[in-house]
Amino acid sequence: MRVDKFLKVSRLIKRRTLAKEVCDGGRVSINDRLAKAGSEVAIGDRVRLQFPRRLVEVEVVLIKESVRAEEAKDLYRVVRDEPLEG
Repeated sequence: MRVDKFLKVSRLIKRRTLAKEVCDGGRVSINDRLAKAGSEVAIGDRVRLQFPRRLVEVEVVLIKESVRAEEAKDLYRVVRDEPLEG
C-alpha cells in the first residue's frame, strides 16, 4: 500500500492530500529512508512522521484498504511519540 494512503486509512493524517504533501515535503520516512507519497509500506515497516511540534514513529502491524474509525489504531503500534523543542 502507498504510504500516503496508509497514513490516511490509519488516521495518522486526516486527508490523503495532506498526507501526500507531508510525504513530498520530506517529513516522512520508512525504515529510516526518506519516503515519497508513492512509496510502498508493508507489515513490519517503521514509519516516522515529523509534525511541526512532535515526532511520531509507528510500526505497521496490519494493512487494510479501509477501516472504521475505531479500528484505525489496530493498523499500527506506536514506537515513539515525543514533542519537538523549539
